[in-house]
Amino acid sequence: MKKKAIVLFSGGLDSTTCLYWALDKGYECETLTVSYGQKHEREVRSAREIAQRLGVKQHFVTLDFPWLASSSLVDKNQAIPDLPVDEITSGKIPSTYVPGRNLVFLSVAASLMDSLHADAIVAGPNAVDFSGYPDCTPAFFDAAAQAINRGTERGVTRGVEVLAPLMDLNKADIVRLGAKLGVPFELTWSCYSGGEKPCGHCDSCKLRARGFAEAGIRDGSLQ
Repeated sequence: MKKKAIVLFSGGLDSTTCLYWALDKGYECETLTVSYGQKHEREVRSAREIAQRLGVKQHFVTLDFPWLASSSLVDKNQAIPDLPVDEITSGKIPSTYVPGRNLVFLSVAASLMDSLHADAIVAGPNAVDFSGYPDCTPAFFDAAAQAINRGTERGVTRGVEVLAPLMDLNKADIVRLGAKLGVPFELTWSCYSGGEKPCGHCDSCKLRARGFAEAGIRDGSLQ
């Protein structure tokens, strides 16, 4: 009998690679996409298109947390940083950090997982080529997995997995894995600024561009 996984799914490069990875591993997947006032709400469209292409059941949640506007990723009056790519990965937490975002997302995913009697949660954090967010680290995800296994019916009765298959990969490795799995890069969306075309200046655009360049693979989203 197939195991079921809830995939936290933004429609970006990382989460799409995770979805394709989970399907390749034989999981029956359902996706969870969260709107929280992000400037790049455009990503939700990508999530919808990719999941529909795969025939995967989707769940959408909207969070109305006014305090998330402390992040430049949410506050329309704050500019998204435009930093050299080496400064992005310096470990300093940038203004795009959304307070407790992955903690909230994993809590919502755990609730959905428990209600559906699923076996795993799959998420796409990466602690190599990333912006220094504290909720994208192995220590955080290990602690979250322990909490979910102690605080859900499914966890205490059967045990559940909280999987972060990209955690130790750099962006080039993620691109290579995505290409191997057949990820439709042209449908994914990573830009923090929204709009109809990637800005090319935000952290996410720059890390993505470097990953594709180092992997020697063309990014179909830039057509």
